[in-house]
Amino acid sequence: MSLTVPPPRTPPDGGTARWYERELGWATAAGPPVRLVTGLRFDVLELPLGAGLRVLRRTGPATGPVAVTGRRMRLLVAAGAAEELPGLLDWLEWGGIALDLTVLGAGGRMTAPLPPGRGGSGAPDASVWLRPPAPGREVESSLPALRSTPWGGAGIPCLTRLVAAAAVECHRARLLSVRAGGPSAQQLAPQRFASS
Repeated sequence: MSLTVPPPRTPPDGGTARWYERELGWATAAGPPVRLVTGLRFDVLELPLGAGLRVLRRTGPATGPVAVTGRRMRLLVAAGAAEELPGLLDWLEWGGIALDLTVLGAGGRMTAPLPPGRGGSGAPDASVWLRPPAPGREVESSLPALRSTPWGGAGIPCLTRLVAAAAVECHRARLLSVRAGGPSAQQLAPQRFASS
């Protein structure tokens, strides 16, 4: 009499949660879809895709990991940045101006893109890495954060510089939207921030 042992089961998420937990040490929330917990190892600055692409051109490669979901770009920034953003925008003189700029901090969730090299899901709004995190490397030290030298140094990403560029590009996108027949300037409400 022989017994057949079934092959190991593949997790319903295809191993995505396990990859993030083992390779990067990032907390995940059960899915589908698998979601990454923000506020522990990183926060997320989210803006329209077009504005985000212009931000990446302005700031160069020193931005840390970047994901795209549909028409939105998500820039990973240092944990704690969500709490700093409203004050930072005020300091940069963008406070009270309507920007399509949001932030996910403590307790937030971000849809996890498939790990690099695993192919896409084929869904039009699927989350994908534009600049993936590097496994086996301390990702947090490469994330934009507030620094003692506000414009960064030695290639270290600076949150102040990133937020300044994001505010300019989000504002530019809003102005172009009004000009192209989008909502009027009176309809644009001041920015609100969600920390989760």
